[in-house]
Amino acid sequence: MPLKILCRVLGMVLCSTALTVYFASHSIGTVVVTTLACSLLLQLAYFASVLFLIWRSSCASRAGQRAEHFGRCKELDTSRQTMMR
Repeated sequence: MPLKILCRVLGMVLCSTALTVYFASHSIGTVVVTTLACSLLLQLAYFASVLFLIWRSSCASRAGQRAEHFGRCKELDTSRQTMMR
């Protein structure tokens, strides 16, 4: 997702949260606190998703390395078998 679209979506979420809280409570202080809490939660969710993607990428690369290593072991076994014949 391009950064411009991400910023627009985050802004719309924060504005809709602020408007909803204001119409429910009619308190500017509550709106500020709730909007700050919402922005903090959004940042934590974004950070957690980035960490998850990094973790998943490292697992995939390790699995690829294992498969590559297994393929080499198989090649060595077949070369040993041909040498023994």
